[in-house]
Amino acid sequence: MTSNIQGSQSRILIVEDDPAIGAFVQTALEREGFGVELVKRGDTAQERVESFSPDLILLDLMLPGLDGLQVCQALRRRSQYIPIVMLTAKDDDVDKIVGLEIGADDYITKPFKIRELLARIRALLRLVQHSAGPGSRALHFGSLEINIEGRTVNRDGKPLNLTPKEFELLALLVSNPRRVYGRETLLEKVWGYDYAGETRTVDVHIQRLRQKIETNPSEPSFLLTVRNIGYKFESQG
Repeated sequence: MTSNIQGSQSRILIVEDDPAIGAFVQTALEREGFGVELVKRGDTAQERVESFSPDLILLDLMLPGLDGLQVCQALRRRSQYIPIVMLTAKDDDVDKIVGLEIGADDYITKPFKIRELLARIRALLRLVQHSAGPGSRALHFGSLEINIEGRTVNRDGKPLNLTPKEFELLALLVSNPRRVYGRETLLEKVWGYDYAGETRTVDVHIQRLRQKIETNPSEPSFLLTVRNIGYKFESQG
């Protein structure tokens, strides 16, 4: 699915059971020109994804029917390409990390400022606005083939399904092989806003990437940890 970053062309599905929050976010997004649909139950979210074809999903953690984590898991089994932002009233790192581990691209804790939410939405939509084009160049690293322009990754000739944030993180690292990036720098460059104190977000995405691109994730060849600093991509694998 190709996203259109400008609001008038982009569709956002809000899955939120709090009527006040849901209405507030829907109104704010519609004023920015987004096409918006709001559902209040987790067990109806998948149906609306099929019929509405959203470019991005705002997903509350606490929902009737199915909770946000269950919905996120189900959505990720079907598509890795739709950005998912989890909305949570819990300021608990465990909930945040679990959400990231099962496939959410980002999260925001209630109460939040609408400007911050809009900034995150637009940043995610920018990641997926470009579809593959003919003649785009592929980078080869052993068993890996990474096409940054086409936003595709193959391992041993088989396509890998990466979420938007996973791909953006990998693209940055492979574009600068052997360069060591601190976690704060990766947050700034990939997430695009101040994420102070939440560097665990980077660790979770690196773990997810290793599960997908490494032959042996417990002994990675490509995505290496530089102790007490951050990560680098080893081009020799």
